[in-house]
Amino acid sequence: MKKIAFLALAAITFASCNNNTEPKAETTEKQAAAATDGTAYTVDSTSKVGWVGSKPTGTHSGTFKVKEGALTVKDGALTAGSFIIDVASLNNEDLAADAESKAKLEGHLKSPDFFDVAKYPTAKFEITGVEVNTDTTKVGITHIIKGNLTLKDSTKNVAVPAKVTVDAKTLAATASFSIDRTLWGINYKGPNNPQDWVISKEVAIKLNITATAK
Repeated sequence: MKKIAFLALAAITFASCNNNTEPKAETTEKQAAAATDGTAYTVDSTSKVGWVGSKPTGTHSGTFKVKEGALTVKDGALTAGSFIIDVASLNNEDLAADAESKAKLEGHLKSPDFFDVAKYPTAKFEITGVEVNTDTTKVGITHIIKGNLTLKDSTKNVAVPAKVTVDAKTLAATASFSIDRTLWGINYKGPNNPQDWVISKEVAIKLNITATAK
């Protein structure tokens, strides 16, 4: 019994060792999408979503490709839109391209243990609101973008601090934040498995989205 208690305590301690330093996105229940009343900007294929996962022994990072999307601009400002994330394109970037460990990690993350890409090959971000940032302590942040993030079969609304620039032809949006993966049902061997406890719940997300007016 003492050994089991010790292992549980150790796992909880490890789980608290979070190497992620990105601000945690405020997460609420799904909300209504913003009206797409304005000029449509097509999301470029060069857009990417970065990710960083951590555990006590270190971190792994990589990207997802953005499959498609459209953003709405009205009166020179981003107001609405959505884009589809190609989860099946998951790519690890911190391990050597020809390393066996890279292929093993990518396969593991794509398996039912995590993203289950065979069943859920895509994810979606749909804007529900955009607010001008008035918090002067958030340096470099121009807006707070609220949107429904769908991963696997779960949808939650997140408030994301972002830098957005818009002109007559192009739109660029970047954001760095973190989410609690377990809110979207991403658990290794189940939410109560000690092997999941040693992986940080917090996953850093880095959006790099560009779009062009039609």
